[in-house]
Amino acid sequence: MTAQDGTTFSLRGAMTALVTPFTGGALDEPALETLIDRQVEGGIDWLVPCGTTGESPTLTAKERDRVLSMVLARAGGRCGVLAGAGCNSTADTIERCRIAAGAGAHAVMLVAPYYNRPTQEGLYRHYAAVAEAVELPIVLYNVPARTGVTISADTVVRLRQAFGHIVAIKDATGHIDGVTELLTRCDITVLSGDDTLTWPMLSVGASGLISVIANLCPNLVKSMVDAGIAGEQDGIVLHRKLHDLASGIGRLGPNPLPIKTALAIRGLIQEEFRLPLCPLDAGAKAEIEQILRRHELLTLDADESAVV
Repeated sequence: MTAQDGTTFSLRGAMTALVTPFTGGALDEPALETLIDRQVEGGIDWLVPCGTTGESPTLTAKERDRVLSMVLARAGGRCGVLAGAGCNSTADTIERCRIAAGAGAHAVMLVAPYYNRPTQEGLYRHYAAVAEAVELPIVLYNVPARTGVTISADTVVRLRQAFGHIVAIKDATGHIDGVTELLTRCDITVLSGDDTLTWPMLSVGASGLISVIANLCPNLVKSMVDAGIAGEQDGIVLHRKLHDLASGIGRLGPNPLPIKTALAIRGLIQEEFRLPLCPLDAGAKAEIEQILRRHELLTLDADESAVV
């Protein structure tokens, strides 16, 4: 995966599932640029816009295109850009992938078709149709709690064997055993889709993390992922800190409500969501503020360095 300036990116490491900031019902472009800069300066390897954390179901097509173009332009080849392009229509997914490719994205992430709950054969045919239509590297996204369907290991192996540019899978199943099974059966790259499970997933062979909490503390996430990939056990201190942080705020509401609330408390974005998402209640906000204070994240800058 190569940027226009010739920089080559490896689909591994610390990746941020980027939030989409709003103000007055529209995209908050200055806030988005600030978020992108913080991620790059924090050492993040890939930015992942227009996914679940980016409230993609409520973005218009024009807004999705604008977010992706802004991320690509602001990142400027300093990190990879993995564009969220999946939906529950195969034809629409293909079109989104073609738009992402035309914009300059380095790869696309495709969530399993949600709501319509296809069979495993339907999942295979969906991804096969996309892979036949586009040349960009493809990252499968397995998140059954949201989609209502699990991409089975058999289907992943079958897809990987048939299409060389289906290169990775974001595993947000909540189960670690699947990492070992997939890596035993094929050479696909496995990426953690759960901040709290990343350390154990890295220990059994995952190659990185697509993180929600990295929106808040990219430097800490980058340090933990690098340590895990390198097999450096000192990184478990960071894991414990990030686990407490991610689980502490994550239990207070569905993603991206807690992370956007935390960013708003930090003054980085407006506390604004798209319906049917709405702000957390005052009690949840107070808890998030307490958690941030406990982890010294109310005042630290982009180069957060506290590890205990």
